[in-house]
Amino acid sequence: MSPSRRRRLPPRAVEAAGYLQGFVLAGVATVLVTRAYLRATGYPQIGGGGLHIAHVLWGGLLMAVGLGVALVFLGGAARMAGAIVGGTGFGLFIDEVGKFVTAGTDYFYRPAASIIYAVFALLVVITQAVRDRMTLTSGERVANALDTVVGGVGRGLTDRRRVTTLRMVRGAGPEVEYAVSQLLDAVPRREPPPRRFWQPWLARLRAGAVRLIRARWVVALVVVYLVVEPVVNVGSVLVDGVTGRLDEVREWGAVLGVSAAALVAAVLGVRAAFLLRHDRAGAFRLFKLALLVNLLFGQIFNFTVNQFGAVATLAVDLFLLAVVTGEHRRVRAEAG
Repeated sequence: MSPSRRRRLPPRAVEAAGYLQGFVLAGVATVLVTRAYLRATGYPQIGGGGLHIAHVLWGGLLMAVGLGVALVFLGGAARMAGAIVGGTGFGLFIDEVGKFVTAGTDYFYRPAASIIYAVFALLVVITQAVRDRMTLTSGERVANALDTVVGGVGRGLTDRRRVTTLRMVRGAGPEVEYAVSQLLDAVPRREPPPRRFWQPWLARLRAGAVRLIRARWVVALVVVYLVVEPVVNVGSVLVDGVTGRLDEVREWGAVLGVSAAALVAAVLGVRAAFLLRHDRAGAFRLFKLALLVNLLFGQIFNFTVNQFGAVATLAVDLFLLAVVTGEHRRVRAEAG
């Protein structure tokens, strides 16, 4: 985007990707919890006398509340709260998409799971695009620093937050730096929150996860899986087609979609395997591409076939992507 066009737009929030991520995570969690709760309780209905208060209405209410919080209150904490509340409402809303794309208002419309997945996958892509392109101009950094000051007037700012705010305006000019410094001096100081009992455990868990995805034996197993699994999937579909079993499948179109994604992943995986010896970075780039094909294309059809049981395979794919991405970065760093 050209600088002149950038100046005509409002300043971007430095934490925009974080707000979007909070929105998406809240929405995903809401859909999964709602589906699990309804299944466990036998899909109860709220209402009576011919009335049914669908949870899409509660979703709309929560989205309005989330938007209201972001509009009424100042500061990043209010925006994050609004994102989480709004994301929860969006999850309740999108969970009932099957009712609004079918003539019979069918909540159990099988492609609804795919629609829900596709919507959240698109939101994840948008969030990542925002994060990757978040290089703020000098004016935007000053605007974010001032926004931080405004947000800290009521609750105060920790010393760490003050240092971060001053760092944002570094290079904007001595007058701006001095003005922001003076404003920060007028904001009450706040002690950092006490360390929670679960934080050391979370840190250990995170460190253990990092060690796991970097372990050489894990990387080797992932490589074997990425080469073998798509080939096996394509082979099983071909066998089902020859034996006539595919004719018995209701969602045969979705099965073909999954198979097409598996075929592309198989080709990329085999090609990557041949590159491993002399171009390890290129090989893992292809492995990553194969996983992205599955995540952004194959999983959409997989959710139609397996409904929300596909969450398990999605979790596996995300783990594989973490391992492959980590190894790709390591190889590139070693290559300089």
